[in-house]
Amino acid sequence: MILWLETFSPVQQALLATFFTWFVTALGAGLVFFFKNISRRAMDGMLGCAAGVMIAASYWSLLAPAIAMVEQHGGIAWLPPLIGFLSGGIFLWVADKTLPHLHPGFPVSEAEGIKTGWQRSVLLVLAITLHNIPEGLAVGVAFGAAAAGHPEATLGMAVALALGIGIQNFPEGAAVSVPLRREGMSRRKSFWYGQLSGAVEPVAGVIGAAAVLVMQPLLPYALSFAAGAMIYVVAEELIPESQAEKHSDVATIGLMIGFAIMMTLDVALG
Repeated sequence: MILWLETFSPVQQALLATFFTWFVTALGAGLVFFFKNISRRAMDGMLGCAAGVMIAASYWSLLAPAIAMVEQHGGIAWLPPLIGFLSGGIFLWVADKTLPHLHPGFPVSEAEGIKTGWQRSVLLVLAITLHNIPEGLAVGVAFGAAAAGHPEATLGMAVALALGIGIQNFPEGAAVSVPLRREGMSRRKSFWYGQLSGAVEPVAGVIGAAAVLVMQPLLPYALSFAAGAMIYVVAEELIPESQAEKHSDVATIGLMIGFAIMMTLDVALG
């Protein structure tokens, strides 16, 4: 796969990788064609796994290469990653407070962001879409970093990140489509809204890859920004949602498994 990807430009690589992550989101959304409901225990385990993948990816695929790049150029190793990391969290915090969205399992009256009269289905899609922006950005930045020739950021590491993000997108697609189906929406419409939540990833991926190619000195900041945004999503949404019911042990085991999977992918391919 890696040799095949080398025949494409970094932007094309990012586009292909994020199309893959979008496809896995659609696979998760496709569960509505087989199930009208998914047990809360299973969903908590999948959400925990997604959280573990994102935590591991934030360090091995994003923060560690950013720190190594700064060290290589004789800078203050902790400063650019710190600025980028906190900036990513602040960006997601502002978006979370601004963009109207609704998390699965909550009534419309508890929608977050600016108050609107939008339908519940639209608000649910926007909630997952908000999560997918940093994921697509992270994949794009990783491929851009690999093309920049830094030994700390390899094409294998970018591929590992795309695989990890794809794995954790599966429950996110199901987290949109299955609740909509349970509320009476048709299977096709539930699937449509579920997969639509991943459509933002190719856009964010292309922007991320193109940006770091044009502004290579910002690469450590961009990698750390993506890491900060992903950790915000994990701490704000994935972990609390997976632990909200009585299956916290399942969610915790899922998180450990997800972390181990992503760590293995990064070390083996990176």
